[in-house]
Amino acid sequence: MVIYKENDTVVEAYSSSEQRVADNTYSIDKKAPWDVERDIGEGEMDVVSYQEDDDDDELSSHPKSRFARFCDILNGANAETKGIEPITDEEKTDTSLINAASMWFSANMVLPALAIGGLGPMVFDLNFGTSVLVIIFFNILGLLPVAFFSLFGIQLGLRQMTLSRYVVGNIAARVFSFINSVAGVGWGIVNTVAAAQLLNLINQESGHNLPLWAGCLVLIGATLLVSFFGYKVIHSYEKWSWVPNFAVFLVIIARLKKSGNFTGGEWGSGRTTAGNVLSFGCAVFGFAAGWTTIAADYTVYMPRDINKKKVFFSLVAGLSFPLFFVMILGAACGRGGSNNKQWSDLYKSNGMGGLTYAILVPSSLHRFGEFCCVVLSMSTVANNVPNMYSIGLSLQATWGPLNKVPRVIWTILGSLFALAIAIPACYHFSTFMNSFMDSIGYYLAIYISIGLTEHFYFKKGDFSSYNVEYWNKWDKLPVGIAGTVALVIGAFGVAFGMSQTYWVGQIARPIGKFGGDIGFELAAAWAFITYMILRPIERKYYGR
Repeated sequence: MVIYKENDTVVEAYSSSEQRVADNTYSIDKKAPWDVERDIGEGEMDVVSYQEDDDDDELSSHPKSRFARFCDILNGANAETKGIEPITDEEKTDTSLINAASMWFSANMVLPALAIGGLGPMVFDLNFGTSVLVIIFFNILGLLPVAFFSLFGIQLGLRQMTLSRYVVGNIAARVFSFINSVAGVGWGIVNTVAAAQLLNLINQESGHNLPLWAGCLVLIGATLLVSFFGYKVIHSYEKWSWVPNFAVFLVIIARLKKSGNFTGGEWGSGRTTAGNVLSFGCAVFGFAAGWTTIAADYTVYMPRDINKKKVFFSLVAGLSFPLFFVMILGAACGRGGSNNKQWSDLYKSNGMGGLTYAILVPSSLHRFGEFCCVVLSMSTVANNVPNMYSIGLSLQATWGPLNKVPRVIWTILGSLFALAIAIPACYHFSTFMNSFMDSIGYYLAIYISIGLTEHFYFKKGDFSSYNVEYWNKWDKLPVGIAGTVALVIGAFGVAFGMSQTYWVGQIARPIGKFGGDIGFELAAAWAFITYMILRPIERKYYGR
């Protein structure tokens, strides 16, 4: 039994899973001491003593709260009820390297990755060879932080946005948590819209095609079904969901070859080509690095004593192959589209979904091609599931009171919110959503820059300097002033260096005819310099 004071009222928390305050009795799941604090509210309890209690039989007669009954239902359905509190060593039972690698293998063997690859030839007018080089180089830059930060989940047992309180500071971590929540919903919307547009093309000539709103409903409903149950079900789904997608990509390769539309294209040079390379590289990096801010969420149940080198290289392999393979295939499709007017027109009207449809269906595989389009559309679920699952964890890490709401509730609300925006976006503002998400993605470079600087320079790469018991203690965690200022200064770097259809920064503007996007490079550099200046001052003044 834990006895503590809250607002001068003595409260008893029973280890048998019952908690009694004055005359009101309600139940909670049996948790570690830090979980009891989470239910009461962060920073609101003064622990006086801890002792075992044998009054289980007496307390079992008390009625359960609605929340407890809801948790019982989730437990009965084998759904994960754990939130952002630390994962204990007893709970760390996932020893599968295949689980770790296949998580990102499936999440990247998807239609959105194909769309990123197609940008090289179709939007930035790069030939196939240049596109391939950009894809490989910038993917490596983006995927390495994902694999590295995944190790934090193993060692610390903390979710990514919770452990961020140690590497970017408490205040900055909560800002990043909010941005991460918005980004998760936003990417879910963008991916869903693209897949719904592809589904809408099927049977369009007969008039029996699936409406855009119905496509959004199917895709987000399937995403919610998987993400609702949490860690184990997500890993089980991602372990095999890549198989049909990979088969469809092989079909696309065969049809692309047989069509005769693919050509490598001429190599370009000059300032405009350089600008286009940088802009395409920015898009590739953003996609690959996009998993960084949720990376540890999917390794927290792996034991601390597991071989971390094996985990790291397993993750690198699980990220590299689908990113390289699918994006390079997307670039090849883009080259085919640039040589065929019908394909090009479908791309202009429906994006990569339209180009995929053009390759597989008309004058091609017809009904079987439509089936392949359905499979590829549903691949978006594998890409959306990590985002929707981690939305709840990010929101819980944003503000203490939000942590009282179970993760599954936030997952449901996030999915409903995504659905509510995705449907009108299909009809009215899909371009705006793409532009908005392109802008918000730059924060990844700032996060990576600050996090790596703190870990390697200020903490000397030593995991023992992270005291997990301080995960929700404001007076023990790094304050985060340096991280917050670095985030703001990094945002100025984005504004000066970005090159989008709606804004070209002053530094990006001279790089070629259309500008060259160096937003993430400037953001990372400016954030690094700012953090290196302010963090020592913060440590000296606050002592942490």
